[in-house]
Amino acid sequence: MRKLLFALILFTQLATPTAKPTLGQRPVPPGVRDADKQINSAPGEAPLPPKPKRVNVKQLQEEAAELSHLSAGIPERIEYVSKGQMPKDLNDQLKRIEKLAKHIRGEIYP
Repeated sequence: MRKLLFALILFTQLATPTAKPTLGQRPVPPGVRDADKQINSAPGEAPLPPKPKRVNVKQLQEEAAELSHLSAGIPERIEYVSKGQMPKDLNDQLKRIEKLAKHIRGEIYP
């Protein structure tokens, strides 16, 4: 009798949809769905283009000069590596070159 009652309660709990989100899902805040409908249903309105980012030319020139200086020393350090010697600052220098190049690229092509 208890097993039957337990099975019945379990079945009704699993079969009944609940308002609680399942694992891994978050509830949608009130008003979000209405706002999505308003945004998506706006006829004829094109979204505003993003404003062009102002480029700090002086900073880019300084970073480009540093990048040039750092990259000029790489062939000499590679000679040490080919002889089996590892310069201490080679890894840091390569990381700095990569960081500068990424930053310059990101400023020019956002």
